[in-house]
Amino acid sequence: MTSHDHSTEPATGRTARSPIEISPDSKEPLYRQLRHALEHQILSGGMNPNVPLPSSRDLANELGLSRNTVNAAIQELVATGLIEARPRSGHFINTTLLADGPEKDETTRLSDGSIDWEAKIRPIPDRHLPQITKTKNWHTYPYPFVAGQVDPDEFPRLAWARALRTAMDPEHLPFSVRDAIDEDDPLLIDLLCQRVLPSRGIHVAADNVLITAGSQQGLDLLAQLLVGPETTVGVEDPGYVDAKHAFTRVGGRLVPLPVDNQGMIPPEDRLDIVYVTPSHHSPTNVTLDPSRRLRLLTHMRETDSLIIEDDYDSEFRYRGKPTPALKALPHSEHVIYLGSFSKFLAPGLRLGYIVAEPELIERMRTHRRYSIRHVPGHTQRAMALLIDSGQFHRTISRRRNHLRRKWETLTAALEKHLPWTVPFPAGGVSVWIEAPAGVDGRALAEECLRRGVVIEPGDPFFLTPEDNLNHFRLGFAAIDLEDIEPGVRLLREAIDELS
Repeated sequence: MTSHDHSTEPATGRTARSPIEISPDSKEPLYRQLRHALEHQILSGGMNPNVPLPSSRDLANELGLSRNTVNAAIQELVATGLIEARPRSGHFINTTLLADGPEKDETTRLSDGSIDWEAKIRPIPDRHLPQITKTKNWHTYPYPFVAGQVDPDEFPRLAWARALRTAMDPEHLPFSVRDAIDEDDPLLIDLLCQRVLPSRGIHVAADNVLITAGSQQGLDLLAQLLVGPETTVGVEDPGYVDAKHAFTRVGGRLVPLPVDNQGMIPPEDRLDIVYVTPSHHSPTNVTLDPSRRLRLLTHMRETDSLIIEDDYDSEFRYRGKPTPALKALPHSEHVIYLGSFSKFLAPGLRLGYIVAEPELIERMRTHRRYSIRHVPGHTQRAMALLIDSGQFHRTISRRRNHLRRKWETLTAALEKHLPWTVPFPAGGVSVWIEAPAGVDGRALAEECLRRGVVIEPGDPFFLTPEDNLNHFRLGFAAIDLEDIEPGVRLLREAIDELS
């Protein structure tokens, strides 16, 4: 027999169902069985304390019991103080009693039947690495200088909604709803090769491309297939934190490669893989110098090593001409290219791609099949239609213009208010700031929050974060244009407070 519990489904408000076992063959009285079942639901967290218990009538009908039996069980729970009656509202869980209850130690917890998951889950090799943390509810702060987010008002929601609807039309429906096993949407692949990649100087065929659930899944696939115990992976230091985690989780040995105002300094010794963000380095946004690009390509080709090129924010350059991708240069067979639709359209889309030699693409396709099979067909077809309509490139152009204005406003405000000189690279969606050695970026971030300003400490981007506390980052994609200058003024106040 089953009964309604009193948790609610968010979309409908209807009462959800939860099993309560009542056996007429048991020697225990029915009301006691019901009392123990309800008690278990409450103590195990299976009931929502903000919603009243089902009425005695509902429980009686659900379980095939008399209302007297149900009322007897409820009254016993009231007597224990576990539930309480509220006039004209019903019976509710007594949250005060639960909060004041004795905490269970580890022995009691395990003897209650809980599982010691720490003992069962295999050790994670990247636990020692720092992680990027975001301020929760950052959008509720008046001055959110957060990176990796976009202004929702700039998302082409009408065009995207139209693309999603069109993807359900008869001619597109089979590709939107099919189980494609390990295939990608052929229209999206064709449009990537014909209209998107050529803008980065990359000219490839369909068998060179794999669609991923964002560039993060691309990194994970590459790490699982190319990196193992003692594989040496050169990473920019500072550099993209999540890439370091992806390589370390599969046993890779990270080798830090310093970054200056000309980008990453290429390695002198042989490394199995080098991960690089050459267009706009993450997090400083500097562009890898052309001579260093050639040095890196030559070195990796001569040592038969691989380059993973993450084309981070390449679309957003505000001064000068964009530099071509490493993958666009001659003799770039050793380069594996990561691209994304998510970073500049909306991070929640989780849609990206990898460009590499067909042999590697085929292996990644098989590997992806046994994790997610493929990226949802509806999303792929809608993105293809967005590109085909021209709205994709119009959105990039419009977003670039909006971001240029924000970049100009932010750099001018920093030059006016910041007590230090800051170099401003020609693109990206954030500004990286190296403060004097005595400034603690973590403390500054906390002081800024008290003023409604969200900034991001920069130390997690380093392999030795404790030695690099004097860095922080200001993202400008999500903040309103008119809030940038006032936010920088408050940042200066926070700096002065800590000085």
